[in-house]
Parts: sequence; C-alpha cells; structure tokens
Amino acid sequence: MNKNVPVIIVGAGLSGLHIASLLTARGFNCSVLESRERIGGRVLSEEIANRPNLGRFDLGPTWFWPRYERTITKLVKELGLRTFEQYNEGLMLSERSRNEPAQQYALPKGSIERSLRIMGGVQSLIDAIAATLPPGTIHLNTRVTSIRQEGDGAVTLKTEGKRDHIRAGAVILTLPPRMVARNITFWPQLPPDLMDSMVNKPTWMAAHAKAIAVYERPFWREQGLSGLASSWIGPLQEIHDASPESGAGALFGFFGIPAKTRQELGEDKVLNLVVEQLTRLFGPAAENVSAVLYKDWSRDPDTTVDEDAEPLGDYPSYGPLVGVESWGKKIIFAGTETASEQGEHLEGALQSAERAVSELMELYKTHE
Repeated sequence: MNKNVPVIIVGAGLSGLHIASLLTARGFNCSVLESRERIGGRVLSEEIANRPNLGRFDLGPTWFWPRYERTITKLVKELGLRTFEQYNEGLMLSERSRNEPAQQYALPKGSIERSLRIMGGVQSLIDAIAATLPPGTIHLNTRVTSIRQEGDGAVTLKTEGKRDHIRAGAVILTLPPRMVARNITFWPQLPPDLMDSMVNKPTWMAAHAKAIAVYERPFWREQGLSGLASSWIGPLQEIHDASPESGAGALFGFFGIPAKTRQELGEDKVLNLVVEQLTRLFGPAAENVSAVLYKDWSRDPDTTVDEDAEPLGDYPSYGPLVGVESWGKKIIFAGTETASEQGEHLEGALQSAERAVSELMELYKTHE
C-alpha cells in the first residue's frame, strides 16, 4: 500500500483529529471529512455573545482525571495546554422534596476524585490538535453517504451532493457506530454481526442535554458552597461548578428529565425551570444570570439516531466491534464507543485513536 494514497478519516472530533495528527507525524497523507460546519464533534465550548471576557464554557465533555487517564494527561502536557482543578471545596446540596429546603452535606475528604479542566474549555484541546495538521487536511460540511471497496482493493467514498468519489487506501470511521450503521451505505454490505454490533452500542451523550448558567462571579462560594448539588426534583439531576479559573462564575447541570419531555416543554420553558431550580438551591443571587447556555444533544442530527432517544438504563457495554475483519481491514473503527476502557470519556476517544493508528500500521506492513 502506498502512503501517498490518502487515508480518509471520517469525523473531526477528538478521535479523528488525534488520528490525523499521529498519521501526519508518520508521513501519511490523510484527509478528515466532517459533516458539521465546525471541528470538535461532541466537544463544544461556547462563549457568551458579546461577553467573551466571561470565558468559554463546555457544553460537551468537561473534565479528565489525571490519576488514571494517562493518554489525555500526556497529550495536554505535550501540547502545552494549561489546566486547573475542578472546584469542589465547600458543602454539597441535596434536594429531595419541594416542601423542604435542600440539605447541606460536608463530603469526606478525598471522596471526590481529583479532576482537571482545560483553560479555555476542551475546545482548546481540539484547536491545538488541529493546529498540528497541514492546511487543507480538514474538510467541513462533507457528509459521507457511501463507502465502496473496489476490485483493485482501493476504497472509494461518496459524499452528499458531490458527484466525484474520493479514493482512499483505507478508511477510519470515528463516528458513533449507530450513526455509521444508519447513515452510510457499504458495498459489499457489512455482515449482520457487525451491523448488530454497531446498532447495539448506544451513543454516549446522545440522549443528554446540558445547561450552563453564567454569572459575574461564583457567589455560592462566598456562602461556603461547592456548587455541587443533586436533586430528585429537577429539572437538573446533577449540578457542578463550571466557573473559569478566575473571574466569572458558572453552574452547569445534567438533566434528569428524558429527551422527549424536554422537547415537549420547549427550550424557553426548560431554561426557566433551570433558573428556578438554581434559585431554589443557591438563593436569590442565582436569578441574576448573565446568560444561560443550552445544548440538547438528543436534537443534534450529527450525534443522535432514533435508537438513542431512550435513556440508558444501564452503563453501556463499549469496546471493539464484532466482525470488522470482513472488509480486509480496509475499514477501521475508532471513537469513544469502541474503546475497551474509559469508553465514555475523552480518554476513551484518544485511546481508540491510538489503537486505530496501530491497526493501520499493521495493515500497511502486511501490504508492503
């Protein structure tokens, strides 16, 4: 196989960009095709309109845990990114009934595993990896619709709205497996066991939504509160301090209400309920929001398919897909859902990328 025939990477999220960076460093010609108009995939860090001074806030993944997530810890250091520790000092709140005030708890020392956040949000990691790639490597607004293996062993990809096919030496798919199964046509067809394996891997975050209330300062800390709260009432089930390292304050939460209920309520009603809940928990100062950011991943067509609408009852079983050898290893699957460990974290996305690169190197060795 010729290194000059490009390796096509589908998806410009963390896995796809890390793969492209690793392959570029090894002298491979590669292209990254991304259906969105931005890079990052499920990483999404946003500023407040007209208030960039308040910081950038993560509507997707937020933390990593340096004690046992070595891949991301090493990469962040290599890229020279600055980090700070997640704020957890002070009392936690627990809300069990509307008729009673939230209870305050002092968590035992060491009960929360130390986690780090990246200054400027996780998008800073995405941008830093993308900066290692040659200009023209990433192609946005490019949705792959079919992948075909030709008689000469090459692979060709068809993209939405384009007549020409893209020729590749190999293809690395970093999309959630369910997205691949439902949105890309293969010829020859993928075997049933591989299709079943893809459809049965729930997409991480696909049924979730995240809200972030931004304030001029983290006023709850002045009350001896950590910003950490749990609620049986909702709409937010779990709340954390999302403040930047200095300056502005922010609280973010994961929803306990299902995707269908959120959609029936509508965004305005959902966000009103969020501010009401934060005010109930943290006092009248929580009403004075500078802005509320909201991302409902269940409504993102580049993340979610119909099967993802149902909330997960159990922790998903991630890891390698079944039956991937059927295409002569010309297709390699990556992405956090295919990671054997940390299959719902940034760490899993990076580990899957490094495993995919190793598989590709073996493929090239056997065809030399």
